[in-house]
Amino acid sequence: MTAARRHFLDQYAVIRHSEGRGSRDPAYYRALPYADLTRRHSAQWHIRARGFDHFLSTILYPLEHTLRRPLDLLDAGAGNGWMSRRLALRGHRAIPLDIFLDDADGLGAIRKYAHLAPVAAEFDRLPFPDRSFDAVIFNSSLHYSADYSRTLREARRCIRSGGRLVILDSPLYSRPEHGEQMRAERQAHFERTYGFRSEALSSIEYLDRPTLARLAAELHLEWTLSAPWYGWRWAMRPWIARLRRRRPPSKFFLISAIVP
Repeated sequence: MTAARRHFLDQYAVIRHSEGRGSRDPAYYRALPYADLTRRHSAQWHIRARGFDHFLSTILYPLEHTLRRPLDLLDAGAGNGWMSRRLALRGHRAIPLDIFLDDADGLGAIRKYAHLAPVAAEFDRLPFPDRSFDAVIFNSSLHYSADYSRTLREARRCIRSGGRLVILDSPLYSRPEHGEQMRAERQAHFERTYGFRSEALSSIEYLDRPTLARLAAELHLEWTLSAPWYGWRWAMRPWIARLRRRRPPSKFFLISAIVP
């Protein structure tokens, strides 16, 4: 592991622990994403649950209907593995992958509540043969990449013909300058709160429409974007930002492509 990656993981652990992520209770993980038994991040898990249900209805159900067999699925950036567990409960072969091994908020938490085989590896060097998966799902994680082209090209390598590349719960902006504003605000908050800016890996931290168009051309993919319904409060965010003369908030789309 490089010094930069080790530094990033140390900083990430400080942030996540300070935010009160994870629990000693296995029931906490089994309830995700539909309930946060700690009640510390219920609003965020509400968003994650709506996104996951939208993924089930628009991506997973059609794949199940078409292939009619257990699916091979890579949960890329799995965190504590909640999505892999939900997919395994449906009878699929789900592999949770991450570089964060923390016992409360990373892959180390999985042994508390599920029988899964987690893999510690980086996005850009997946330890799998070509065409290993029916879908690779970036589970609120692609924005941690420092090079989207490299990361998605590696994911594409591992997806079978007709399989799905899925980006879930990563912030999307229409214009890159709004993403850069968000990034600057976030790093300034980290510096005020924790004393560092969490830039060890140069993560991009957001997607934007021009970048999606460039990636589609580079990877020979056609993106499909669909928006879960998060509720009226979420829907009103752009209008509230405009009234307060702030930058437009990010949007969370389910972004997917069929690998030809």
